[in-house]
Amino acid sequence: MLTVMGALIPGIIALVWQFGPGLLVQVAIALVAALAAEAMVLLLRKRPVLPVLMDGSAAVTALLLAVSLPPLVPWWISVFGILFAIVIGKQLYGGLGYNPFNPAMVGYAVLLISFPRQMTAWLPPVDLSGISLSFTDVASLIFQQESSLAYDGLSQATPLDILKTQLGLQTHLDEIQSAGVFGGLSGKGWQWVNFWFLAGGLWMSWRGTIDWRIPLSFLGGLYLVNMFFFLYDSSFYPNPLFHWFSGATMLGAFFIATDPVSASNTPRGRLIYGALIGMLVFVIRSWGGYPDGVAFAVLLMNFVAPTLDHYTRPRAYGHRR
Repeated sequence: MLTVMGALIPGIIALVWQFGPGLLVQVAIALVAALAAEAMVLLLRKRPVLPVLMDGSAAVTALLLAVSLPPLVPWWISVFGILFAIVIGKQLYGGLGYNPFNPAMVGYAVLLISFPRQMTAWLPPVDLSGISLSFTDVASLIFQQESSLAYDGLSQATPLDILKTQLGLQTHLDEIQSAGVFGGLSGKGWQWVNFWFLAGGLWMSWRGTIDWRIPLSFLGGLYLVNMFFFLYDSSFYPNPLFHWFSGATMLGAFFIATDPVSASNTPRGRLIYGALIGMLVFVIRSWGGYPDGVAFAVLLMNFVAPTLDHYTRPRAYGHRR
């Protein structure tokens, strides 16, 4: 858990650099709410509290949910999401090791369905907007719930929003293609964030903290299906690198889909699991009702993971299949 938290740091720094210090407030809120919720449930279950809190799983859930939230969402949205993730998504099933779904994505999906306006109101990258909010400004917006200023006055459509609504899509794609992978509209914000989550994820793979099969097949599945449609109609479907470095792609590939409890556990199962998540991300982003599809794709494949494990179990030495 400490390795995962350490690997998240470069991406968190990039998010703060591009979208302001609101993320740090969300992280603090999520950590306090996660630890309090975990302790409350453990006390009700008459289980030891300190050893469970010290395993770091609640803190990782809090960090994963916090980095998925727009920086200026009201504090109660963060608390509601964390409570749902810890109490319903994790402890209701028996705690760490028993949860069939990724707790952070359970909380995120509930928030996205319940509060779609707040959950899609991202600030524009600082490099584009020139807006620089102080720590005091963001704390006031988050805790005093000045929603008209926070959402309507400061928010801007993300690259995936533009892709979903097709508003100015061709101009947006032309900007990205002319400026290169790390240029253009999303290159000044989202692509750098994804790059640093990629760096943290590769570090975890190098240390053996996560299995390389899931992120590799995730990114490969997303790339292949995107490339097929890009070659079919490049005026409507963006280059696969756009999907790789937009939204929560790298966060999902290395930090969310690789959850050892809710993911597939067999070598072949993990390859299929990751590839199907990547394909579902493209499908949801292109034709679904939400701009990003990582959370829903992961949760859908959490359903399928036990079946994949059943049919891809390796043959034990000395036994027939």
